[in-house]
Amino acid sequence: MSFLSLFVLIPILTCAAIMLVRSKSNVRWVAASGMVIQLILAAVLVVLYLLERKAGNDAPMLFMYDVTWFKSLGIHYAIGVDGISVAMIALTAIVIFAGIFASWQVDYLTKEFFISLIILSSGVFGFFISIDLFTMFLFYEVAVIPMYLLIGIWGTGPKEYSAMKLTLMLMAGSAFILVGILGLYFNSSIDGGPLTFNILEIAKVNIPIEAQRFFFPLTFVGFGVLGALFPFHTWSPDGHASAPTAVSMLHAGVLMKLGGYGCFRVAMFLMPEATNEMAWFFIILTSISVIYGAFGAIMQKDLKYINAYSSVSHCGLVLFALLMINQTAMNGAILQMISHGLMTALFFALIGMIYSRTHTRMVNEMGGLMKAIPFLSVSYVIAGLASLGLPGLSGFVAEMTIFVGAFQHSDTFHRVVTIVACASIVVTAVYILRVVGAMLMGPFKNEEHENIKDSSWFERISVVSLIIAIVAMGVAPLWLSDMTWESLTPIIDKLDVFS
Repeated sequence: MSFLSLFVLIPILTCAAIMLVRSKSNVRWVAASGMVIQLILAAVLVVLYLLERKAGNDAPMLFMYDVTWFKSLGIHYAIGVDGISVAMIALTAIVIFAGIFASWQVDYLTKEFFISLIILSSGVFGFFISIDLFTMFLFYEVAVIPMYLLIGIWGTGPKEYSAMKLTLMLMAGSAFILVGILGLYFNSSIDGGPLTFNILEIAKVNIPIEAQRFFFPLTFVGFGVLGALFPFHTWSPDGHASAPTAVSMLHAGVLMKLGGYGCFRVAMFLMPEATNEMAWFFIILTSISVIYGAFGAIMQKDLKYINAYSSVSHCGLVLFALLMINQTAMNGAILQMISHGLMTALFFALIGMIYSRTHTRMVNEMGGLMKAIPFLSVSYVIAGLASLGLPGLSGFVAEMTIFVGAFQHSDTFHRVVTIVACASIVVTAVYILRVVGAMLMGPFKNEEHENIKDSSWFERISVVSLIIAIVAMGVAPLWLSDMTWESLTPIIDKLDVFS
């Protein structure tokens, strides 16, 4: 069995162990133990990957493993990782670890909640290690489907509506992805050879341009729905607002990254000619996402909706950078996925913790919380500063890399849309500072808030783990940037041939 298969196997074994225990306390500890093992395994993978590269192993994918599932259809359980996959796996391990502790007080159907949450993470891990399109799509569905239950059962507000809207939108995206994958499969034969779903094998084939023009937009939009591509983003704010804390953390912090990852790993890498032809159109849509999401956030009063629209803006920036077809900008997109995953998970964790104490998410009903809950308040400020791109935190590293790379294009179109996207930084600073001032500073607006208690030990574990990752990425980003840069080289080389 491959070392990478443990990332799928450990969550499954954790779920099996949860089913065997009875008390809610034991359920929580089993779930936490499994995710601690997963986090350690992710750290080991990062070290092993860096050692392999340092030793001169320049294979496009490392730790590969291939077992035939359905020989007649060319379906394989084929897995492997490059620097980008490793970074995404590390992000997922950190967020699910933090999410478990942020959910420590879930009291309703506790066992079922943690099983659903961990199954979702298993699908995410499987997606990032897959190099077979069929296997990747299978894990994609495993990651998406539990969201309906997690929001519909454990959510708040109009949870049934939000769960159904999210599921229908993502299923529509899945249908587009499936059509794109089948299109690639039926055009994957080399000189009359066998058809294949293997990404590395399909990359060797020059897909007919007519097929690319048809299947590229379907595949890009299919993954783009999960990446909050305008105008298919409308599920995101409602889904985030109704989801329980840990689900919002995983949804915005990790699940939305499947969209960006699929866009460049499948749509762009395997259909480079169509990518170069149609990039301008999708750049316009992503530019709208960036600005619309930022202005949408500034108009909201609910903390979750503010962060949800902020996620639309930041995830739009990921797709925007990928479509620049520039190694610096695309590397910035990967860094942005990691940065946004960490800081939005921190935001949603803190919003859930503050809501559990104040029983409101409305900014205008809060004030003076810095005096009552200093730890949570300072942590919220740190998350906000990361979001607006303060140097020394992860957001600055990612956004600067994106804008420097995007501005390397010398033509008017690319430079104008880059300047437009840059304007989102100013808007982000406005709504972050306004929320921090109104919610944390000044006098108490509700006398009951004077006596609320600060964070508990399990909440501090969740928050501190995410803050450490945000600061570490902001202070020492080069090892991560270099790791993802190397893995982008073959993708850029293939895209540049047809530029």
